[in-house]
Amino acid sequence: MQTRVYEYRRRRNNRSNRIEMARFHTRKPSLSIVTFYTIFIFAFSISIFILYVRTFNADQDQPQPYQVPKPPRYEYNDQLWDSPYSRGFHPCVNPTAKYKGVQQFDRYLSVRSNGGLNQMRTGIADMVAVAHIMNATLVIPQLDRRSFWQDSSVFSDIFDEFHFIESLKGDIRIVQELPKTLEAAPRARKHFTSWAGVGYYEEMTRLWNDYQVIHVAKSDSRLANNDLPLDIQRLRCRAMYHALQFSPPIENLGKRLVDRLRSRGGRYIALHLRYEKDMLSFTGCAYGLTDAESEELRILRETTKYWKVKKINSTEQRIGGFCPLTPKEVGIFLLALGFPPSTPIYIAAGEIYGGNTHLSELSSRFPNLIFKESLATAEELKAFTNHASQNAALDYIISVESDVFVPSYSGNMARAVEGHRRFLGHRKTITPDRKGLVGIFDKLETGELVEGVALSHMVQRMHKNRQGAPRKRQGSLPGVKGRARFRTEESFYENPYPECICGSRNKRERM
Repeated sequence: MQTRVYEYRRRRNNRSNRIEMARFHTRKPSLSIVTFYTIFIFAFSISIFILYVRTFNADQDQPQPYQVPKPPRYEYNDQLWDSPYSRGFHPCVNPTAKYKGVQQFDRYLSVRSNGGLNQMRTGIADMVAVAHIMNATLVIPQLDRRSFWQDSSVFSDIFDEFHFIESLKGDIRIVQELPKTLEAAPRARKHFTSWAGVGYYEEMTRLWNDYQVIHVAKSDSRLANNDLPLDIQRLRCRAMYHALQFSPPIENLGKRLVDRLRSRGGRYIALHLRYEKDMLSFTGCAYGLTDAESEELRILRETTKYWKVKKINSTEQRIGGFCPLTPKEVGIFLLALGFPPSTPIYIAAGEIYGGNTHLSELSSRFPNLIFKESLATAEELKAFTNHASQNAALDYIISVESDVFVPSYSGNMARAVEGHRRFLGHRKTITPDRKGLVGIFDKLETGELVEGVALSHMVQRMHKNRQGAPRKRQGSLPGVKGRARFRTEESFYENPYPECICGSRNKRERM
């Protein structure tokens, strides 16, 4: 009986549950209820958002702990920074099996170097080779103290004298000064001809019949660029790239400055901005200058005795590509190549003519300009004050070690740095086509062109093959005859390939 009652109640409860569930599923919510829930959810979300914003602002108002600022970063485009393809090329300066060192020690060659730092360096390297050809002992060269810079430095102030003597002892004998017994002896004073060959110096050995000392009054460009014996060319390279190391104070500070540049952001451009008073006056380039500035440069040129050319047409100079790029033109050029405005640019130069008035036209496009005065302390630079050649040596080190080297003018430093970078593995050097760029810059001035994609394509196409890739040294310009052709040749120290740079076939002839 109890079992029947229990079964009846269970069935009745199940029936009631089914009825309730049916009522629940069939009941539809009204529009007002849906609206209410929608508004409620939206209001709740807004409240949560407002609460979050207030909390964030409160945190921002609290004093924050000091954080060391990170160096500026910028996007790297490998095509902009990477060196040109030079696989298999390497320095080769060892002498050949036929090479013979100097054999006579009682004949002396004294030298007065002329020009700025790099003009003297290349001249000294030439004199090492000349001393070898003439079988002479080389006296440590005297440096130029009468040039525009009026630098009183002696050889040991700029170069490591002991290293210079020791590294070349297998090639020539070098002494610090003439023997006391020869100080008053008569000597032949000679202006050797420019771009001379081995035959010329072999002929000059007849002077030893009458003199024990030959004094050379000028050292620059005394050897030909081409058609010299391989061993003579390699001796020039050993002198230039191995023997003529800078003095320890210069080398040490130069390396520290390179490290500091790297710590600021990694890669950097070294810009040899040859927009300096002496260069603008010497070349007669007055584009972009005021009348007062042009007159100042003209007077300097007229009164500088050792500058032979006095009357110069500035417009013709610029059209011919013989003028340094202005700071504004350099800025346009680098932007067109694709370098971002944040690129660190080290200015390897002396005092820029016109100061910030002209320099601002570059810094407005590339504000991250760096000078040695901002890298080194006043104490570190104290010893270099009033020594232009020593300061130029610091610029040389920083330029050789840079990721990209850009010269605004093809002067002595630009050529020497480019050649050294080729010797060390064809490091990237972008040489502006100054003559080709004049037309582009003029169209920008007249509004025919604007800075942008079209300009970039033009500039990049123009400089595709001007970035330091391996190539043989260029000869004289077509149609130029006589001795004038030597002046148009590419300098040996600008591109020592093929004599001092070998391909993969010459692996045995390494440094």
